[in-house]
Amino acid sequence: MPDANDHTLAARLATEAGALLVRLRDELVGVPRWRLMDEGDAAAHEFLVAALGVSRPGDAVLSEEGADSTARLSADRVWILDPLDGTHEYGEGRADWAVHVALWQGGALVAGAVALPVPGLTLATEPAPSLPPLRTGRPRLITSRSWAPYAAINVVEALGADVLRLGSAGAKAMAVVAGEADIYVHDGGMYEWDTAAPVAVALAAGLHASRIDGSPLVYNRRDPWLPDVLICRAELAEDAIRAIWS
Repeated sequence: MPDANDHTLAARLATEAGALLVRLRDELVGVPRWRLMDEGDAAAHEFLVAALGVSRPGDAVLSEEGADSTARLSADRVWILDPLDGTHEYGEGRADWAVHVALWQGGALVAGAVALPVPGLTLATEPAPSLPPLRTGRPRLITSRSWAPYAAINVVEALGADVLRLGSAGAKAMAVVAGEADIYVHDGGMYEWDTAAPVAVALAAGLHASRIDGSPLVYNRRDPWLPDVLICRAELAEDAIRAIWS
Protein backbone atom coordinates (compact mmCIF):
# COMPACT_ATOMS: atom_id res chain seq x y z
CA MET A 1 0.00 0.00 0.00
CA PRO A 2 1.19 3.55 -0.63
CA ASP A 3 2.11 5.77 2.28
CA ALA A 4 -0.86 8.01 3.04
CA ASN A 5 1.48 10.91 2.47
CA ASP A 6 2.02 9.85 -1.15
CA HIS A 7 -1.38 11.30 -2.02
CA THR A 8 -0.49 14.56 -0.31
CA LEU A 9 2.92 14.64 -1.93
CA ALA A 10 1.50 14.09 -5.41
CA ALA A 11 -0.97 16.93 -4.95
CA ARG A 12 1.62 19.28 -3.49
CA LEU A 13 4.19 18.66 -6.18
CA ALA A 14 1.68 19.01 -9.01
CA THR A 15 0.39 22.25 -7.51
CA GLU A 16 3.86 23.69 -6.97
CA ALA A 17 5.04 22.75 -10.45
CA GLY A 18 1.94 24.40 -11.86
CA ALA A 19 2.60 27.60 -9.90
CA LEU A 20 6.17 27.60 -11.20
CA LEU A 21 4.88 27.33 -14.77
CA VAL A 22 2.44 30.20 -14.27
CA ARG A 23 5.25 32.41 -12.93
CA LEU A 24 7.53 31.43 -15.79
CA ARG A 25 4.91 32.29 -18.39
CA ASP A 26 4.38 35.68 -16.75
CA GLU A 27 8.14 36.33 -16.74
CA LEU A 28 8.67 35.35 -20.38
CA VAL A 29 5.96 37.46 -21.95
CA GLY A 30 6.95 38.34 -25.50
CA VAL A 31 9.48 35.56 -26.05
CA PRO A 32 9.04 33.18 -29.00
CA ARG A 33 6.44 30.53 -28.26
CA TRP A 34 8.89 27.67 -28.85
CA ARG A 35 11.19 29.06 -26.16
CA LEU A 36 8.37 29.36 -23.64
CA MET A 37 7.29 25.80 -24.35
CA ASP A 38 10.82 24.40 -24.08
CA GLU A 39 11.62 26.29 -20.90
CA GLY A 40 8.31 25.30 -19.33
CA ASP A 41 8.84 21.61 -20.05
CA ALA A 42 12.38 21.70 -18.68
CA ALA A 43 11.63 23.79 -15.58
CA ALA A 44 8.69 21.67 -14.44
CA HIS A 45 10.59 18.43 -15.06
CA GLU A 46 13.64 19.59 -13.14
CA PHE A 47 11.51 20.78 -10.23
CA LEU A 48 9.56 17.53 -9.94
CA VAL A 49 12.56 15.24 -10.25
CA ALA A 50 14.54 17.24 -7.70
CA ALA A 51 11.62 17.30 -5.26
CA LEU A 52 11.08 13.55 -5.55
CA GLY A 53 14.79 13.02 -5.09
CA VAL A 54 14.48 14.71 -1.70
CA SER A 55 11.11 13.32 -0.61
CA ARG A 56 11.30 9.80 -2.12
CA PRO A 57 14.98 9.16 -2.89
CA GLY A 58 14.53 5.40 -3.33
CA ASP A 59 11.78 5.63 -5.93
CA ALA A 60 12.20 5.45 -9.71
CA VAL A 61 10.86 8.10 -12.09
CA LEU A 62 9.39 7.91 -15.59
CA SER A 63 8.96 11.42 -17.01
CA GLU A 64 8.04 12.62 -20.45
CA GLU A 65 10.94 15.06 -20.32
CA GLY A 66 13.59 12.75 -18.84
CA ALA A 67 15.79 9.96 -20.13
CA ASP A 68 14.17 6.59 -19.48
CA SER A 69 15.96 3.86 -17.57
CA THR A 70 15.19 0.16 -17.52
CA ALA A 71 15.96 0.24 -13.79
CA ARG A 72 12.37 1.31 -13.23
CA LEU A 73 11.17 -2.07 -14.49
CA SER A 74 12.50 -3.76 -11.35
CA ALA A 75 11.63 -0.90 -8.98
CA ASP A 76 8.93 -1.30 -6.35
CA ARG A 77 7.66 2.25 -6.79
CA VAL A 78 7.72 4.43 -9.91
CA TRP A 79 6.54 8.02 -10.21
CA ILE A 80 5.06 8.70 -13.66
CA LEU A 81 5.22 12.39 -14.58
CA ASP A 82 4.00 14.67 -17.29
CA PRO A 83 5.56 17.93 -16.11
CA LEU A 84 3.60 20.00 -18.63
CA ASP A 85 0.69 18.28 -20.33
CA GLY A 86 -0.62 20.53 -23.07
CA THR A 87 2.64 22.26 -23.97
CA HIS A 88 1.09 23.93 -27.02
CA GLU A 89 -1.79 25.33 -24.98
CA TYR A 90 0.69 26.62 -22.42
CA GLY A 91 2.68 28.33 -25.16
CA GLU A 92 -0.47 29.85 -26.65
CA GLY A 93 -1.43 31.47 -23.33
CA ARG A 94 -4.45 29.22 -22.86
CA ALA A 95 -5.75 27.70 -19.64
CA ASP A 96 -6.27 24.08 -20.73
CA TRP A 97 -2.91 22.60 -19.72
CA ALA A 98 -1.99 20.55 -16.67
CA VAL A 99 0.69 18.95 -14.52
CA HIS A 100 0.47 15.17 -13.93
CA VAL A 101 2.04 13.36 -10.97
CA ALA A 102 1.21 9.67 -10.40
CA LEU A 103 2.66 6.83 -8.35
CA TRP A 104 2.74 3.24 -9.60
CA GLN A 105 3.32 0.50 -7.04
CA GLY A 106 2.77 -3.24 -7.10
CA GLY A 107 1.33 -3.28 -10.58
CA ALA A 108 -1.21 -0.49 -10.11
CA LEU A 109 -1.59 3.26 -9.87
CA VAL A 110 -1.91 3.98 -6.16
CA ALA A 111 -1.75 7.78 -5.89
CA GLY A 112 -1.91 10.72 -8.22
CA ALA A 113 -2.82 14.33 -8.82
CA VAL A 114 -3.62 16.58 -11.76
CA ALA A 115 -3.05 20.29 -11.32
CA LEU A 116 -4.91 22.78 -13.51
CA PRO A 117 -2.85 25.84 -12.60
CA VAL A 118 -4.73 28.62 -14.38
CA PRO A 119 -8.05 28.04 -12.55
CA GLY A 120 -5.98 27.14 -9.47
CA LEU A 121 -7.42 23.64 -9.10
CA THR A 122 -5.69 20.39 -8.17
CA LEU A 123 -7.63 17.12 -8.16
CA ALA A 124 -6.05 14.18 -6.35
CA THR A 125 -6.67 10.61 -5.28
CA GLU A 126 -7.09 11.59 -1.63
CA PRO A 127 -9.40 13.13 -0.81
CA ALA A 128 -11.04 11.75 -3.92
CA PRO A 129 -13.25 14.14 -5.91
CA SER A 130 -17.01 13.74 -5.51
CA LEU A 131 -18.83 13.14 -8.78
CA PRO A 132 -21.91 15.27 -9.46
CA PRO A 133 -25.08 13.43 -10.49
CA LEU A 134 -25.15 12.26 -14.10
CA ARG A 135 -27.10 14.69 -16.26
CA THR A 136 -30.09 13.57 -18.24
CA GLY A 137 -30.25 14.12 -21.97
CA ARG A 138 -27.52 13.89 -24.57
CA PRO A 139 -24.12 12.76 -23.26
CA ARG A 140 -21.24 15.19 -23.64
CA LEU A 141 -18.04 13.86 -25.19
CA ILE A 142 -14.80 15.79 -24.83
CA THR A 143 -12.06 15.44 -27.41
CA SER A 144 -9.05 17.12 -28.99
CA ARG A 145 -9.01 20.74 -30.08
CA SER A 146 -7.28 19.97 -33.35
CA TRP A 147 -8.60 16.63 -34.61
CA ALA A 148 -11.32 14.09 -34.02
CA PRO A 149 -10.09 10.60 -33.07
CA TYR A 150 -11.85 7.79 -34.90
CA ALA A 151 -13.13 6.32 -31.64
CA ALA A 152 -14.62 9.66 -30.62
CA ILE A 153 -16.44 10.00 -33.94
CA ASN A 154 -17.99 6.55 -33.46
CA VAL A 155 -19.21 7.42 -29.95
CA VAL A 156 -20.67 10.74 -31.07
CA GLU A 157 -22.56 9.14 -33.94
CA ALA A 158 -23.80 6.12 -31.98
CA LEU A 159 -24.83 7.93 -28.79
CA GLY A 160 -25.85 11.26 -30.28
CA ALA A 161 -23.35 13.00 -28.04
CA ASP A 162 -22.59 16.69 -27.95
CA VAL A 163 -18.92 17.52 -28.52
CA LEU A 164 -16.67 19.65 -26.34
CA ARG A 165 -13.03 20.40 -27.13
CA LEU A 166 -10.03 21.10 -24.89
CA GLY A 167 -6.27 20.82 -25.12
CA SER A 168 -4.42 18.62 -22.68
CA ALA A 169 -5.39 15.08 -21.71
CA GLY A 170 -5.41 16.13 -18.06
CA ALA A 171 -7.79 19.00 -18.70
CA LYS A 172 -10.13 16.75 -20.68
CA ALA A 173 -10.13 13.96 -18.09
CA MET A 174 -10.70 16.40 -15.22
CA ALA A 175 -13.65 17.88 -17.10
CA VAL A 176 -15.27 14.43 -16.78
CA VAL A 177 -14.35 14.26 -13.10
CA ALA A 178 -15.89 17.69 -12.56
CA GLY A 179 -19.10 16.78 -14.39
CA GLU A 180 -18.49 19.20 -17.25
CA ALA A 181 -18.34 16.25 -19.68
CA ASP A 182 -19.41 12.61 -19.52
CA ILE A 183 -16.99 10.79 -21.84
CA TYR A 184 -13.37 11.30 -22.81
CA VAL A 185 -12.01 8.96 -25.46
CA HIS A 186 -8.75 9.13 -27.36
CA ASP A 187 -7.04 6.80 -29.78
CA GLY A 188 -4.12 7.07 -32.13
CA GLY A 189 -1.25 8.09 -29.90
CA MET A 190 -0.44 8.54 -26.21
CA TYR A 191 2.13 7.53 -23.65
CA GLU A 192 1.85 6.37 -20.04
CA TRP A 193 2.57 9.85 -18.68
CA ASP A 194 -0.35 11.31 -20.64
CA THR A 195 -2.91 9.28 -18.70
CA ALA A 196 -1.39 7.90 -15.48
CA ALA A 197 -2.34 10.74 -13.16
CA PRO A 198 -5.70 11.48 -14.85
CA VAL A 199 -6.62 7.78 -14.66
CA ALA A 200 -5.59 7.54 -10.99
CA VAL A 201 -7.80 10.51 -10.10
CA ALA A 202 -10.68 9.33 -12.29
CA LEU A 203 -10.69 5.87 -10.72
CA ALA A 204 -10.54 7.34 -7.22
CA ALA A 205 -13.59 9.44 -8.07
CA GLY A 206 -15.53 6.36 -9.23
CA LEU A 207 -15.29 6.82 -12.97
CA HIS A 208 -14.60 4.08 -15.51
CA ALA A 209 -11.08 4.11 -17.02
CA SER A 210 -9.76 1.56 -19.51
CA ARG A 211 -8.34 1.00 -22.97
CA ILE A 212 -10.90 1.69 -25.67
CA ASP A 213 -11.64 -2.05 -25.94
CA GLY A 214 -12.45 -2.18 -22.23
CA SER A 215 -9.20 -3.89 -21.21
CA PRO A 216 -7.17 -2.58 -18.26
CA LEU A 217 -4.65 0.21 -18.59
CA VAL A 218 -1.24 -1.21 -17.63
CA TYR A 219 1.61 1.05 -16.50
CA ASN A 220 5.36 0.82 -16.00
CA ARG A 221 5.89 -1.37 -19.03
CA ARG A 222 9.17 -1.53 -20.93
CA ASP A 223 7.62 0.47 -23.79
CA PRO A 224 5.65 3.42 -22.34
CA TRP A 225 3.53 3.76 -25.50
CA LEU A 226 -0.12 3.46 -24.41
CA PRO A 227 -2.04 4.67 -27.43
CA ASP A 228 -5.64 4.96 -26.27
CA VAL A 229 -7.83 5.64 -23.28
CA LEU A 230 -11.48 5.80 -22.29
CA ILE A 231 -12.49 7.74 -19.18
CA CYS A 232 -16.21 8.11 -18.64
CA ARG A 233 -19.12 7.85 -16.27
CA ALA A 234 -19.48 4.22 -15.25
CA GLU A 235 -23.10 4.29 -16.39
CA LEU A 236 -21.98 5.03 -19.97
CA ALA A 237 -18.95 2.73 -20.22
CA GLU A 238 -20.63 -0.28 -21.80
CA ASP A 239 -22.44 1.83 -24.39
CA ALA A 240 -19.30 3.81 -25.20
CA ILE A 241 -17.17 0.71 -25.73
CA ARG A 242 -19.84 -0.87 -27.90
CA ALA A 243 -20.08 2.35 -29.93
CA ILE A 244 -16.33 2.54 -30.47
CA TRP A 245 -16.30 -0.89 -32.07
CA SER A 246 -19.60 -0.65 -33.95
